Amino acid sequence: MTRDEFEALVGDALDRIPAELAKVMDNVAVFVEDEPGPDDPELLGLYEGTPLTERGEWYAGVLPDRITVYQGPTLRICETREQVVEEVRTTVVHEIGHHFGIDDQRLHELGWA
Repeated sequence: MTRDEFEALVGDALDRIPAELAKVMDNVAVFVEDEPGPDDPELLGLYEGTPLTERGEWYAGVLPDRITVYQGPTLRICETREQVVEEVRTTVVHEIGHHFGIDDQRLHELGWA
């Protein structure tokens, strides 16, 4: 799968986020990268920033939070295009969950792991 095709899948996953949630997402950017760092080579996605639930009056003029979806590990664990589509969707929802302040345990319970 090419980088352009993978990026399109990430865009499609973002487009499937319910409008009610998408409109309250604030100051967050989504990126696709080839590989995560060497400390966690099988990481599928990463949220970096301050969750909405932790922002206070001090939160102004900061760089956007960052959601990164990693193409390499995703393609390595999937055997079919359909699996890639589903894994990208799951990863995007999982990382957006972190933006909303939901921790890994709860995301696992909800089936977004």
